Amino acid sequence: QVQLVESGGGLVQPGGSLRLSCAASRSIFSFNSMGWYRQAPGKEREFVATITTGGNINYADSVKGRFTISRDDVKNTVLLQMNSLKPEDTAVYYCWARKVFTEYEYWGQGTQVTVSS
Repeated sequence: QVQLVESGGGLVQPGGSLRLSCAASRSIFSFNSMGWYRQAPGKEREFVATITTGGNINYADSVKGRFTISRDDVKNTVLLQMNSLKPEDTAVYYCWARKVFTEYEYWGQGTQVTVSS
């Protein structure tokens, strides 16, 4: 049994910041990669950022320089620090994880991020 639970979403003004957290029900070392995707109304889900067990990090060009992904191994969480938020960042943000060996993928329930003045 694996569960991913997101938290930290909310309403912020343009230029503001939010920190998203994804809590896994088991050790994050059970996964070879974890990260975040987002989906705006009427649009396809898109890649935001991922981090591997080895610490390799990838960002979408649209968030590079503004978002930072990190891991907290003690709390079994993956964090996404979002700075300089723009209205186009408005979306439901989903935590994602890929399990080692089986390559099975898991998704969280999503947390809403709204950037508006």
